[in-house]
Amino acid sequence: MHSTFGQRILIWGNSCAGKSTLAERIAEQLRVPFVDLDALNWLPNWQGLNDTDPARLEARMRKATEHDAWIVAGSYTEQAQRTFWPRLQTIIWLDLPMERLLYRVMIRSWQRWRSGELLWGTNYENFWDQLKLWNKDDSLIWWIVTNHYRKRRRTYEVVTDPRWAHIRFVRVATQSQASALLQEITVRTAIEGR
Repeated sequence: MHSTFGQRILIWGNSCAGKSTLAERIAEQLRVPFVDLDALNWLPNWQGLNDTDPARLEARMRKATEHDAWIVAGSYTEQAQRTFWPRLQTIIWLDLPMERLLYRVMIRSWQRWRSGELLWGTNYENFWDQLKLWNKDDSLIWWIVTNHYRKRRRTYEVVTDPRWAHIRFVRVATQSQASALLQEITVRTAIEGR
């Protein structure tokens, strides 16, 4: 694993791409810390440090990635690039089709709302807010649709940016590719005796 992907990995992609799920599984296989950037960002009542106190978010990112090995899930690109990207070894880019993301946001939001799942220790999701396509602050559907192609363009720009030439980029475009990647990591970890 270390020779192929390294031990400082970012799982990156649009909302509902499965970043946290894949990152948690990889971290478990490699026995390294899992860092969820949403957990670092969100305060009670959906107040995001990325909007209210970016310097505090960056301090949290630095602290969470101060060790030699970690798997991070999330974006927050401006803050992440200033804090831990210089040490990144691999970005696994989950580039799933928009239709898949929209399906996932509906299912996930409905399940979280119905079960009353507590998110990041401070917040609850409201399913009906997702349907407010006119409200960019509440609807993940709006976010996915309006950011999908922009995030793709941004990713291609990052891949060719010389500042990030030290980072290996791995694009995952389907769920089966994500499963195969996790299986590859599992096998490599077993062979290397981790």
